[in-house]
Amino acid sequence: MSMIRDLRAAVRPSLRKSSAPYSTYDATRDPSASSAVVDCAVYRDGRRLESDACQTPHEAMLRVREGGGFAWIGLHEPTESEFAGIAAEFGLHPLAVEDAVHAHQRPKLERYDDTLFTVFKTIHYVEHAELTATSEVVETGEVMVFTGRDFVITVRHGGKGSLRALRYGLQKDADLLSKGPSAVLHAIADHVVDGYIAVASAVQDDIDEVEIDVFSAPAKGGPRGSDAGRIYQLKREVLEFKRAVSPLLRPMQLLSERPMRLVDPDIQKYFRDVADHLARVQEEVIGFDELLNSILQANLAQATVAQNEDMRKITSWAAIIAVPTAVCGIYGMNFDHMPELQWKYGYPMVLTGIAVICFAIHRSLKRNGWL
Repeated sequence: MSMIRDLRAAVRPSLRKSSAPYSTYDATRDPSASSAVVDCAVYRDGRRLESDACQTPHEAMLRVREGGGFAWIGLHEPTESEFAGIAAEFGLHPLAVEDAVHAHQRPKLERYDDTLFTVFKTIHYVEHAELTATSEVVETGEVMVFTGRDFVITVRHGGKGSLRALRYGLQKDADLLSKGPSAVLHAIADHVVDGYIAVASAVQDDIDEVEIDVFSAPAKGGPRGSDAGRIYQLKREVLEFKRAVSPLLRPMQLLSERPMRLVDPDIQKYFRDVADHLARVQEEVIGFDELLNSILQANLAQATVAQNEDMRKITSWAAIIAVPTAVCGIYGMNFDHMPELQWKYGYPMVLTGIAVICFAIHRSLKRNGWL
C-alpha cells in the first residue's frame, strides 16, 4: 500500500490530501461558483437519506462510516482541481482519475485495489428531418463509474445521457438499491445498453430509407449514384456506434461470469441480461456496416451502368450522324467530274438515301436497346 501511495504522489501530486478534510469544498470556496457535483446522497437499506444531511462528498463518507450504507456522487465534466479532492477522499487510482477527467476513453473495465473503474460510451440519436451527406446521426458521450465497497462515483461527459432519471427510478426500488454499489453499476450498464437498442432501431430506419432511395427510380434530372455521400456519412456514424458497443461486450461478460468481491452475487445474474442485450446490439451494428457496404456497392454499380447507358446513347447518335457527315463530306469535294452532279434528281436522291440509312440505323439501335 505504501508503494501505491508513493506512485500516486509521484504521478499526480495534485491528488495529495491537504490539511483540510476535503480541500475542494473548503470554506473559502465561492458558494455562487458552479460545481461539477450534480448530486450527492447517502443510501442506507435501499433508502436515500435526507438531501440536506449531505452537502459534500466528504460529509457523505462521514455519514457512511458512522452508520453504514453507501454514497453515490454524481459529477459532470469535472476539472482536475475539482476532482482532486474527491480522488484523495476515496483513494482513487491516479491513472483512473486521469481517464475520468480527460475522457475520450475506450469502453473498458479495470480493477484498482478495492475499486472497479468502468467506462461506458453513451449514444444519443440526433433527430433530423432529412438525411444528407453532412447529417449527424449519433452523438456520443461518456460515463465513468468508480465502484467501491461503500461508494459509487459517476463522472459524465457530454451534453446528453443524464443519470438523474435513472437515480430517481432506482430510489423507488429499495430492494434492488439495498444490494449496494453494484446495483447502481448494473443500473447504469442497463441504462446505457437500452439506449443502444433505441439508437439501433432509429439507425435501422435511416438505412431502410437510403436503401429504398438507392433501388428506386431516380428523380427526374437526378443522376444515378447521387446517394453515395449519404451512404458514406451513415457508414461513418455506424462506425462511431460500433466503437461504443463492441469494446463493452467483454467487460459485461466479465461482470456476469467472473465472481467479484465488489459485485453482489444476486446482481451478477442481472449482468447476464445486459450482456445478452449488448451482444444483440453488436450483431445489429455489424449487420448495419455490412448492409451499408452492399448498398454503397450497389449504388456505385448503378452509377457505372448509367454511365454505360449514356455512352451507348452518345455512340448511337454519333453513328447516325456519321452517315450524312460522310455523304456530305464526299459531295463537298470540288471535283469537276463526279457522278450525279448534273443529274436533275441527284440532290433529292442523296437526301432520301441519307434519311433512309439514318432511319434504318436508328431502328436497329433502338431494337438492340442502345437508344
